[in-house]
This record gives sequence, structure tokens and C-alpha cells, in this order.
Amino acid sequence: MLLTYIYDRVYNNKRNIKPLNKTKNMSRKSKGINAEREIIHSFWKIPGWTACRVAGSGSMKYPSPDIIAGNATRKLAIECKSTKSKYQYFEKEEINQLLTYAKMFAAEPWIAIRFDRDKFYFLHPKDLKPTRNKHVADSELAKDKGFLFEHIL
Repeated sequence: MLLTYIYDRVYNNKRNIKPLNKTKNMSRKSKGINAEREIIHSFWKIPGWTACRVAGSGSMKYPSPDIIAGNATRKLAIECKSTKSKYQYFEKEEINQLLTYAKMFAAEPWIAIRFDRDKFYFLHPKDLKPTRNKHVADSELAKDKGFLFEHIL
């Protein structure tokens, strides 16, 4: 839509095009990307830490987390979620891939979850509640067993 708008404005010089509605709800994908970027910026603000987003995580045949972060002595593999719901479900395969990647890369596996615009809480995968087909975390579990960003450094 954005490219069509730009193309029409530049090449066709259309004057009757409505401006883009920037207040529309974000797609789940862009919401997730923004959450990942927020965490990445938080790491870069801490001297000695770096972080990057893994594009295509979850859509490749290879295991990969959403974010890789680290400093001279620690490496973290982070799966990142942001939700309006009280619950966040994870496919078992998603968690298995995080654990596999972390083991291969000698990194600590973490799950960063933000519930309804609250702060991010970082959980160990073992702290998720298993269900028959998935793993689940809720805001109470995150606040009880999770760590705030400044406490995982």
C-alpha cells in the first residue's frame, strides 16, 4: 500500500489520493518487529553490549531466535513476544528451536514477553507452563518468575 501510494504520488502526480492512515492497527508482524527493536535498542544503550535482530526467525528450516545479544562474556538467544492477551502460547517446536540454537551457539536461552504494554519480562524456557500441545505464559507467571531487562544483564 505504501509503495502504491508513493508511486502514484511521484509518477502519476495524483492529487486526490488520501493520505495514509497511520493510526490503523499494526499487523502482528510489525508489532513483533517493533518489540524486537525496542529490546535491541535497550541492549545497545548498555556499554559493552550488542544485539541484532535475526530476520526470518521462525520461518527458516534452521533454528534461530528473534534476537541475539551479548557482550565479551555472555551470549543470549532471545525469543520475543508482545501481546494484548493475558496469555502467550508457544508451539513446542518454537521452544525446541530456541533451545537447540542456544545450545549450538553456547548462549543462554531467554523468552522476552510483554503483556498489554507492560514492561518486558524475561523468562527461562523451563519456567513456561507445558500444556498438551504447547507451552504457555501468563502475566502472573511473568511477574513471578520473570526478570526485568536490567536484571538479566
